Amino acid sequence: MNAADERPARLDVGVVGAGRVGAVLGAALQQAGHRVVAVSAVSDASRARAADLLPGAPVLPVEDVVGRAELLLLAVPDDALAGLVAGLSATRAWQAGQIVVHTSGRHGLAVLEPALPQHVLGLALHPAMTFTGTSMDLVRLAECCFGVTAPEPLRPVAEALVLEIGAEPVWIEEEQRALYHAALAHGANHLVTLVAQSMEALAAAGVERPHRLLGPLVHAALDNALRAGDAALTGPVARGDVGTVAEHLRQLQGVAPDVRPTYVALARATAERALASGRLRPSAAEPLLDILATDQERQ
Repeated sequence: MNAADERPARLDVGVVGAGRVGAVLGAALQQAGHRVVAVSAVSDASRARAADLLPGAPVLPVEDVVGRAELLLLAVPDDALAGLVAGLSATRAWQAGQIVVHTSGRHGLAVLEPALPQHVLGLALHPAMTFTGTSMDLVRLAECCFGVTAPEPLRPVAEALVLEIGAEPVWIEEEQRALYHAALAHGANHLVTLVAQSMEALAAAGVERPHRLLGPLVHAALDNALRAGDAALTGPVARGDVGTVAEHLRQLQGVAPDVRPTYVALARATAERALASGRLRPSAAEPLLDILATDQERQ
């Protein structure tokens, strides 16, 4: 039987954590026909988000949200999840047969173990997307994937929950969750830092609209990298242009102090990957790596 044929019955949903992820996923489940019956929200921003995306859902203490839900969505920071599960388990707040879904990328099923003696059905469903906490995220969900980890008997239910909100389930083994999450953080979070640094340097060079100049280039580079991996590499490091790289290092001295060390670290990684893949000759790589190593030692 296909996972889509295992569509779960319409469920009363509780959302613990009306942050950017929790409020949006609650709204997505509601669009799929489920009913959000309660939400926890502490800050003014999360309360406003809940009112906007989950209108009519009462804002209640966490224990009351748990008590009302057939499907409980735990959308809290990675480092807070274990403590939340432990606390709810200690007070025996869970309901037998309750589906408990957490959205952490780092954690799999082990973090839910304290709740298992109370007969909950635990799932790990992590959306591989960056969230704004607004309705525009509901459209983006249709293009994203979820990292899914579940007990084998519950795998069809987990995948069906993802499919019915329009996303694609991708199976992640329990022991690979942390590596999976590290890969996503490295590719997405660090990309934001890189682009922000590039725009800052362009502004220092007198460019009035850095995003307009950089946008098409970054979009093309990202598309090429996703299609071809290392084969998409271009630029002075890949060509072994030592003089150009040295001039870049001189010019970046006048920009924010975090930019130049980032350039050096990424240039070294780029050179090493280009050398390993045969795109950069050893004779060109040696002086390039020397200048980058020397610069790194000075910092």
